[in-house]
Amino acid sequence: MKREHLIKPVLGQPYAIIRSGKGVFLYDDQGKTYLDASSGAITAGIGHGVQEVIDAMAEQAGKVSFVYRSQFTSEPAEELAKKLSDLTPGQDYWSFFVNSGSEATETAMKIAIQHWQERGLPSKNKVISRRMSYHGITMGALSMSGHALRRRRFISLLADYPVVEPPYCYRCPLQKTYPTCQIACADDLAAAIQRIGAEHIAAFIAEPIVGAAGGAITPPDDYYKKIKTICELNNILFIADEVMTGIGRTGKMFAMEHYGVEPDLIALGKGMSAGYTPIAATMVKDHVMAPILQGSRSVMSGHTFSANPQSAAVALAVIRYIEGHHLVHAAHTRGSYLIAKLQTMAVGIPIIGDVRGKGLLLAIEFIQDRVSKQLFPPEAAITTRIIDAAFHKGLLMYPAAGAIDGAGDAILVAPPLVITEAEIDLLVQLLEESIRQVMVEITDSETEMI
Repeated sequence: MKREHLIKPVLGQPYAIIRSGKGVFLYDDQGKTYLDASSGAITAGIGHGVQEVIDAMAEQAGKVSFVYRSQFTSEPAEELAKKLSDLTPGQDYWSFFVNSGSEATETAMKIAIQHWQERGLPSKNKVISRRMSYHGITMGALSMSGHALRRRRFISLLADYPVVEPPYCYRCPLQKTYPTCQIACADDLAAAIQRIGAEHIAAFIAEPIVGAAGGAITPPDDYYKKIKTICELNNILFIADEVMTGIGRTGKMFAMEHYGVEPDLIALGKGMSAGYTPIAATMVKDHVMAPILQGSRSVMSGHTFSANPQSAAVALAVIRYIEGHHLVHAAHTRGSYLIAKLQTMAVGIPIIGDVRGKGLLLAIEFIQDRVSKQLFPPEAAITTRIIDAAFHKGLLMYPAAGAIDGAGDAILVAPPLVITEAEIDLLVQLLEESIRQVMVEITDSETEMI
């Protein structure tokens, strides 16, 4: 066996080599075609091989690709920061550019804590998150995450941050039903604040729509207004983790627009550059920056490639492409078409328990029984088997956790915003074939055991 040098996700497993991509399709070195129904890792929002972005990349490379942020700024970085602020409902955000979503959420945590330090309240240094959440793989971001499986290996190194219940209506952890529950899951945040003491809490962080840690868990319309009110009453900042949901993915430029709430801080990544370059951002409201501007005048964070002009130019080109081709609206209309197709498909497939999400961030949760919502045992590996079956058919899906604390099975369905209805039809056809193939395998294995 040829000696390898690249550390891949699963060591010793063969991986296809991708040669090129165009639109929603990828092509490997053996001539096989893949429909990218997950935008890679919910990242390639405008699809592959977009010439306008390639041209912007080459143009900036012809000027300058790197300057160190402690020495210089650049036109692309300045313009990108203004553009992002202009896109928000409040239009009063600063941007701190980093390289990944993990860095963006961790920087948001640091800025929130520094905000209170500069206001003379250093004891406000904890961040509350939710049980079903994932905010990144760096230690600070993972400390804020409630994703049990991703935390387990590093638990001794993580900060002991509190978590509250998620707005998971399909499997309400509080055994209640919306709307008679009166958003009791939001009240769990208020209870946690009272238990811990608001004087110890800097911020609450949440994904507007839960991604990989829950499979597009979409809260009731009035959930975030209640959350924001609780935060404001207790002098706590609200961080929206829009790394997966931001830049058009859910049919709004920012997913929080669905809920009419302006977060104090926003973390962006993934779709911000659509995978054409590494870049992410922590966006910070004027009022959060105010004590820092009046105090130390320096955010205590930084990375070598922060505000990189090459990456900033690419992100600007991506956003302009999204606006010029009306892809936020497309995410809404194509998402409506896709979810309707998935719901129709689900009627005839008894292992599908729920289809949910907004725009082109959708998910399917799998169960053994629709009435009891009984989970498959972990050893059945339903998510993995469905993703593998789809892969062999040339369909790329993304795994997600289903059920509280990731005990169940789910997949994300999140193709690029440029997908057509005909391509959606093909996506659903291949996905249904894949799920039915696994159902047959399950039935055959059960028969063998009898």
